[in-house]
Amino acid sequence: MHKNKFRLLSLALSGAFAAASLAGCGSGANNSNGTAAPAVSETSKAVSTDENSSGTDGGGDTIDLTCYYPVNVGGDTANIIDGMVDEFNKSQSKIHVKSVYSGNYDDTVTALQTAKAGGNPPELFISLATQRFTMASTNMAMPLDDLIANDPDGKTYIDDFLDGFMVDSYVDGKIYSIPFQRSTEILYYNKDAFKEVGLDPDSPPTTWEELADYAVKLTNSKRYGVGIALNSGSAQWTFTGFCLQNSKNGENLMSDDGKKVFFNTKENVEALQFWLDLQNKYKCMATGIVQWTDLPTQFLSGDVAMIYHTTGNMANISSNATFDFGACYLPGHVRQAAPTGGGNFYITKGISEEKQQAAWEFIKFMTDTERAAKWSVATGYVPVRKSCFETDTIKDYYSSIPQAKVAYDQLENATIGCELTTYNAAEIWRVLNDNIQSAVIGDATAQQALDNAQKEATEVLEDYQ
Repeated sequence: MHKNKFRLLSLALSGAFAAASLAGCGSGANNSNGTAAPAVSETSKAVSTDENSSGTDGGGDTIDLTCYYPVNVGGDTANIIDGMVDEFNKSQSKIHVKSVYSGNYDDTVTALQTAKAGGNPPELFISLATQRFTMASTNMAMPLDDLIANDPDGKTYIDDFLDGFMVDSYVDGKIYSIPFQRSTEILYYNKDAFKEVGLDPDSPPTTWEELADYAVKLTNSKRYGVGIALNSGSAQWTFTGFCLQNSKNGENLMSDDGKKVFFNTKENVEALQFWLDLQNKYKCMATGIVQWTDLPTQFLSGDVAMIYHTTGNMANISSNATFDFGACYLPGHVRQAAPTGGGNFYITKGISEEKQQAAWEFIKFMTDTERAAKWSVATGYVPVRKSCFETDTIKDYYSSIPQAKVAYDQLENATIGCELTTYNAAEIWRVLNDNIQSAVIGDATAQQALDNAQKEATEVLEDYQ
């Protein structure tokens, strides 16, 4: 294990990004991992409708912009983003960006809606790629095609993004967002626990059958074999992966245009039934609703031997694990498959052309090849650009922490699908999550839960047909 080497590399990169922001102090609310949120710095002030500026031009020729951003993983992510923003502000004198930590992804959507209703939305923001249909249909975000076309390097820039991430930037053929903090879900496993029960630590499960078998062997009075998040807002991401793994032709939970869902197919019912079996039949997973934010802590404390979680937690787990751990592709069934997730940059619709251009320059800076590579090392998110993988930064990172390369390899070698993405995505997620939970707690069978979810979601999407 190369934990110490990784820790030094990660801390060095984090420090380079966040030196200025670490000087700030303040008390933060809890972030999505249930740990204290990073201190709010001078660069990043808490969202407040009476304090937040809409980004009007400041004195002289400076163009002032505000950027909302979420944090949905552990570690020092907020300070890292603030440090990158400080770096941008110091790199030139024409544009000044104020970064605003806006909570987790759900909090950020609420903050955006509140700011828009108050007439002072930020000029740009980071939100889930899965929110693109909603951002477009509510006129919150603008298409970026003209900015790309008018940029001499625009096409080359866009073509350099990984196809698996760029595919969910489109709405009706137009590009609405640029990949930034992107991830796939992978399986983390405790190699020491594997050795303890006689499993080969270098041979993690590759199929559902092996997952159940290994999880049963790993379960004892002190730990569960596997942990899967079933809470509202997270279950749909993991469920996307299981459905892709059980699909005959790689079908997703929804149509490509985001107007239809396919929740209650025979294959998807089988996927949900497997979840229920892990709890009730094999008894190798905690019963009831398991929180996404609790899983990394449970894994690090040894309370669970394997967890399904985001690559965005690689830095946190690599730095804090007191045992040898591995990472691998998600176990497959009919096929090997995984969902993508994470956040993209959006530019707010209705701002001046001058501010549009300034926001575009900022996004390009934040996703510059070398900067994107360093961001990946410091956080664990997957590098979003093809050119990142040619940098010494990523080559050295993968050499030091080979677990981190699993996400990229999975993108290249497995069926990859977008997380559940529709119009009115938040409501559709609620429908699916609520019905999955009804099955998990025993109020419905897998078939009943997904039949009901299909009915409710179809009614919600009637407005978009």
